Amino acid sequence: MFFRTFRFFVNKYTIVTAAFLVWMLFFDTNDYQSQREREEDLAHTKQDIAFLNKEIQGMESDFHALLKDPAVLERYAREHYRMKRDTEDLYVIERK
Repeated sequence: MFFRTFRFFVNKYTIVTAAFLVWMLFFDTNDYQSQREREEDLAHTKQDIAFLNKEIQGMESDFHALLKDPAVLERYAREHYRMKRDTEDLYVIERK
């Protein structure tokens, strides 16, 4: 029985197969660890793409609101460009 087991592990095909598996799992440029890291990067990238697509949709809806509603356009101009009417005073408070 021992001799059969020993013959199996000394067989040239078993040795070549084991060497190939060790090479592919640890030493190849596409080893197991690299594949896991790439899958994680891909998952993060897909999450980023989904988030940015939502942001784009929100910005597009804001843009269409700016084009259609003058009150929204006035509010945007006042907030971002510090525009005011001639009869108003503008006070800017900056936080540090």
